[in-house]
Amino acid sequence: MSLPIDHPAIPAPRVGLLLINLGTPDAPDAKSVRRYLAEFLSDRRVVEIPKLIWQPILHGAILTTRPKKSAHAYQQVWSDEGSPLAVHTRDTARALQQAMPQVMVDWAMRYGNPSIAARLADMKAQGCDRILLAPLYPQYSAATTATANDAAFAALKAMRWQPAIRTLPPYHDDPAYIGALRASIEAQVAALAFKPDALLASFHGMPERTLHLGDPYHCQSMKTVRLLREALTLPVHMSFQSRFGRAKWLEPETEATLAKLVREGVRNIAVTTPGFSADCLETLEEIALRAKEVFLREGGENFAYLPCLNASADAITLYQRLMSRELSGWID
Repeated sequence: MSLPIDHPAIPAPRVGLLLINLGTPDAPDAKSVRRYLAEFLSDRRVVEIPKLIWQPILHGAILTTRPKKSAHAYQQVWSDEGSPLAVHTRDTARALQQAMPQVMVDWAMRYGNPSIAARLADMKAQGCDRILLAPLYPQYSAATTATANDAAFAALKAMRWQPAIRTLPPYHDDPAYIGALRASIEAQVAALAFKPDALLASFHGMPERTLHLGDPYHCQSMKTVRLLREALTLPVHMSFQSRFGRAKWLEPETEATLAKLVREGVRNIAVTTPGFSADCLETLEEIALRAKEVFLREGGENFAYLPCLNASADAITLYQRLMSRELSGWID
């Protein structure tokens, strides 16, 4: 049966894969950072303080003082290509596209650009009627995985013709993930000019109340570390970084842990960040620069930050396995 002459063009059906990461300002200046922080810290998944209490604080003390300080931090890690998180996430999508040509691979940020809504709309326009949403967070948290999915579902709500959707589950204990971490850590440690006495696995911090409210992030992070201890010969310690505000946060804290390890005789250390899929401000400035300074000031001798999986061969092998499994039935 032929279509009517005025029938709109319909692209051939495709399967899509959207990689999602946290976000980044568009530039390392106070204005861009202020816009980014306003979006990020207005998310009720991120700050669970009643809006009437939080918004005056956010638009008062925080957004008038923090952007300048954060912009300075971003300037220390920004490259000619842009924000490290955006660059690594983009490169991961490009490499995964080559590894999985039967799927349309794209990438987006939960906060900032490119937005999840914009990328979903473009994928749908190009014929993607089945899309796997893949927040690149190994450990599940409402403030990361859930809010990324929230943004995607909100975008779908505005569509008349919605694509079918699947979401990537957490992969904190997946053998392919632990194997990729082990291979990456061992290769980087072997290339160091010193032999570490121990390895510190630093995870992004969360308020302690999120654990009591049922968020599995703490438990999943603990399991990742337990599996790393079984996979590696180095002693593996664990900590949480990136505290913000006065609330009680998950412990032990990263800088305090580094100081404690020095007191216990650890003079040479390597730090890995298994909760981050790609290097960003929190890994490159907070760990590679500030945490290093703390360790050396406390009496440590050698400090090495081990980069994230980023778009490495280990990462692409991992993601190809994870995504192929979740796309089962949609692709061969």
